[in-house]
Amino acid sequence: MPAGLIALALGGFGIGLTEFVIAGLLPEVAADFHVDAAAAGWLISGYALAVAAGAIGLTAAVTRLPRKTVLLGLMVLFILGNAISALATDYPTMLTGRLVAALCHGAFFGIGSVVAASLVDPSRKARAIAIMFTGLTAANVLGVPFGTLLGQQFGWRSTFWAITVVGVVALIGVAVLVPGAPATTAHAGLRTELRAFRSGQLWLSLAATVLGFGGMFGAFTYIAYTLTGLSGFPAAAVPWLLILFGLGLFVGNAIDGRFADRSIDGTLLVVLAVLAVILAAFALLAALPVATVVALVLMGAFGFATVPGLQLRVLRSADAAPTLASGANIAAFNVGNALGAWLGGLTIAAGLGYASPLWVGAAMTVAALAVVAVAAAARAGRFRSGRQRRTLAPVSNGRPTIRG
Repeated sequence: MPAGLIALALGGFGIGLTEFVIAGLLPEVAADFHVDAAAAGWLISGYALAVAAGAIGLTAAVTRLPRKTVLLGLMVLFILGNAISALATDYPTMLTGRLVAALCHGAFFGIGSVVAASLVDPSRKARAIAIMFTGLTAANVLGVPFGTLLGQQFGWRSTFWAITVVGVVALIGVAVLVPGAPATTAHAGLRTELRAFRSGQLWLSLAATVLGFGGMFGAFTYIAYTLTGLSGFPAAAVPWLLILFGLGLFVGNAIDGRFADRSIDGTLLVVLAVLAVILAAFALLAALPVATVVALVLMGAFGFATVPGLQLRVLRSADAAPTLASGANIAAFNVGNALGAWLGGLTIAAGLGYASPLWVGAAMTVAALAVVAVAAAARAGRFRSGRQRRTLAPVSNGRPTIRG
């Protein structure tokens, strides 16, 4: 395994920690700045919006720069944002720090995916991307519980100082371990990168990301209410159950990387189909504690198992200009997060109960499955047409003949 992948995974760990740990510290932050829960919630939703903006806008602005240089600059931005959060004396400054840190999130994962794929041979690209995203899953499994505990024991600022230190270590790792592109390597300009968006396959891939990942995240957003309101678990058990969910993320991410290298579309079709069944079964069996635990782990495993395949599909759809498309897919992940959470919230507000976000997630996943099926069929049809054209060759009388 190239050492550069470890540095990219460490950067992903720090970024994932920044995104998710605030949820566990939100009451303390809100109390410190004397704001209500709704205002404090913007530290999460504002972050997500800034991720989407940075994933496209910031990536577009740096398409001509060497990718390693860009990654180093993004880590500096990450360190700066978390230091601002740790030093914040009022709510606007804290929100500013969150937004600054969020700007690097989408661009780092978008450009980092391209770099990770370039560090290995073509048969291992999905596995390389999965290794980079392992940092994000590790942030859920280990970082969030311990980051929350640190903040509760020593104050929430201590958590953001710890994340800042992780950023410094990741910066050093990227500088030392990630190789720079050869001098002869040309980076596509913005116009070339934008041409990739003429591809119907790329748009289908982005739609699959929004629907597939949004389905899982929409169900997950309200999982604490499901666990306590339907399954009967005490509130104190929720963090430990979320660790099990995180373990599922970790396993699913690792396994999918191997299968996606063999067949992207085949793997996505199987994973999305199974995920839809799991979400529907979870909704039906949420009142049974044992079934809930099993479904929670499987939801994490198959929900995050889509990530390497979806990211690699976008890279291949964009072909020679993958940087901006990769960033757009990171934005699509976050758009899916927001869409799934919004739709799930609507169903709860409509009085459909705490199992309703699971049904929404299942429906979105089925829609993603349909999109991937259409995209796979279209790609297979073009491949067959291309093979038929290549088998036709002109002969001396001007008529084509079919080569055996």
